[in-house]
Amino acid sequence: MNQLIYFLRKKLRIVLSQRFWLILLALTALSLSLGTKVPLNAQYVPAAIATNTWRYASFPVENPQAYTSGFGYRISPVTGQSQFHYGLDIAASLGSYVRNWWEGQIVELSDHTACGTMIRIRSGQWTHIYCHLMGSVGNTPQGQYLMDQDGGIIVWLGQNIPLGARIGRVGMTGRTTGPHLHWGLMYGREYVDPALILQEMFRYQAAS
Repeated sequence: MNQLIYFLRKKLRIVLSQRFWLILLALTALSLSLGTKVPLNAQYVPAAIATNTWRYASFPVENPQAYTSGFGYRISPVTGQSQFHYGLDIAASLGSYVRNWWEGQIVELSDHTACGTMIRIRSGQWTHIYCHLMGSVGNTPQGQYLMDQDGGIIVWLGQNIPLGARIGRVGMTGRTTGPHLHWGLMYGREYVDPALILQEMFRYQAAS
């Protein structure tokens, strides 16, 4: 327990709300009761700074249907093996538009991994990752781009993307068993549970 407290104090230089400490304790207790070794980075949400509160963040999928796979250990629907899932899977109809969670710059585009057609955007210390999109990545003398012609989407590596802008559509590229967005979040070099971020977003937006 002392090591856990030391780790959290070292990683967080801000004060977490009383409500979130209750969430932290509940998640830690659940992890221990299940005998799983969930990384500590799954157990906290760095608070937004005063000028960028959670109420301004955008939900990443239009017309979502369900959360089909959460952050943490799971049995892979593809391999049948236990593995850690570093994101949140949000099911939606094929072709549903994906929106940028927070204003930032595109720092990576790819379409050759299990993530399928993917966009990685950096917003300060936050990095948000969008996988299994429709379309493909190409290169020109002007730079690298992702194009989904049917969806009217084209974005470029290095492009600054406004909050809430449409950046792609839900697809089935890469390793997937159905149409969904795999949404990953990192704070610095640590993965964070996107479900906890959404909870904070909804709490602030409901209070505003």
